[in-house]
Amino acid sequence: MGVAGGRGGGDVGHAGAPQALLPPGLCLGSAPAPQQPGSPALPRALCQLPGAVTSTRSPQDPPSAQRCPPAPAKPRQAMEGDLTLRLRIFDLNCWAIRYLSKRRQERVQLIGDMLRREGFDLVLLQEVWSEQDYSDLKAKLGGCYPFSHYFRSGVIGSGLCVFSSFPILDTLLYQYSLNGYPYMLQHGDWFCGKSVGLVVIKISGIVFNVYVTHLHAEYCREKDAYLPHRLVQAWELAQFIRHTSKAADVVLLGGDLNMHPEDVGIRLLRGWTGLRDAFAEATRFEGCEDGCTLIPNNCFTVKTELLPFPLGIRIDYILYKAISSFTVKCEELKTTTGTAPGMDIPFSDHEAVMATLHIRRQGQAAGATLGTAELMLADVVTEARTEVGVGLRAAQRQRYSTGRMAVLALLLLLLQAAAALGTLAGLAAGQPFPKLSFSLLAFLAIGVLLLATGLHLFHTIEVKMLQGTEEQMRMALRALQEHPSDG
Repeated sequence: MGVAGGRGGGDVGHAGAPQALLPPGLCLGSAPAPQQPGSPALPRALCQLPGAVTSTRSPQDPPSAQRCPPAPAKPRQAMEGDLTLRLRIFDLNCWAIRYLSKRRQERVQLIGDMLRREGFDLVLLQEVWSEQDYSDLKAKLGGCYPFSHYFRSGVIGSGLCVFSSFPILDTLLYQYSLNGYPYMLQHGDWFCGKSVGLVVIKISGIVFNVYVTHLHAEYCREKDAYLPHRLVQAWELAQFIRHTSKAADVVLLGGDLNMHPEDVGIRLLRGWTGLRDAFAEATRFEGCEDGCTLIPNNCFTVKTELLPFPLGIRIDYILYKAISSFTVKCEELKTTTGTAPGMDIPFSDHEAVMATLHIRRQGQAAGATLGTAELMLADVVTEARTEVGVGLRAAQRQRYSTGRMAVLALLLLLLQAAAALGTLAGLAAGQPFPKLSFSLLAFLAIGVLLLATGLHLFHTIEVKMLQGTEEQMRMALRALQEHPSDG
């Protein structure tokens, strides 16, 4: 089912899904019983749960639904009553903008072929702007990922979608309150409806809240006009995760955050939610140096934007944390490294991030923690609030300028009306009426009035959103500063 979080929604789909799936990657108790000769193979599941209902694909299923490779061997239980789950996650900004992205259809097909070949457990995609591309992927991946969801928002959509080997129990979408400017047509973020999507899945009693998101792009690091908007998005994302994950056991977040690891936005997000960075925590890493996901060697990247960063930048993340009586560890993290295997093009202008997580039950509940010392987090919130304040003052100046422009346009219209009445009064004296000049001036004044009024309303909304975020940060800062005395 699908639930729209006030601003948008989508659909949950399943293609050729059995009535009950044995969760892939799950190991409990003893090893699976040997397969009888001639019996059909279990789909991707190598560990038998006691009492679990298993099913196989029907011979009538399409060939594409039967090409999902078996998953690698899973870890066995370490102690009596212990639960160990091995989860493979794939995250990619697909750069699939219809009519604009180079070789889009070819790359979407390559992405689908790779996902079907690798057989991940969860796939988190961004910038799938065309619903036709999503439908094509859904048809191709139905055998390996029977459950999927596409999040709809904004004018051209959020671009977010999720493919899952596990049943999706619930969904929710939150569209960020600020997302750039409508008059910045060359960037276009405002029309995209940047959002965070949530899907809830449950594996043998473990509730996973899986979030996928895409924040506003940076464009120019030296003069980042969108930093206040991106900080508002990071704050709303952190608040959304905190307030929707209280019933979950494990939280996963994947997406293009458009922030470097040391940026205040990513520090705010991680500090306020307690999420851990899979790259920083991984036992093994393979891929681009420093985990970069936007690299100069990619033929689709704009090389001039990466001149200050010869190795590239890391802006795509997989973050995670356990909330209840579980621990999560990143066993392995990989990134793609440019061109797709056997091809002359990469999957996207971004590199994909692939994480293998181990989820294990521990003896007692871990308890909810922010994961960062309160004093350090207070400094981060203060820094973020300062940047939001800078954006607020800029928005107030824009609101004043557009309001003044609207008033001037209205005065021009009134002067034209008075002049027209005076000219009409003098027609009896034989003076000609300059219809063309009056018409052109009237249309110009009306156009300026409408444009200035629209921008004034937009910047008024921007001011209110920035004021609200600054107030929330002020209250959070006060709570952090008072926290030591509460204990």
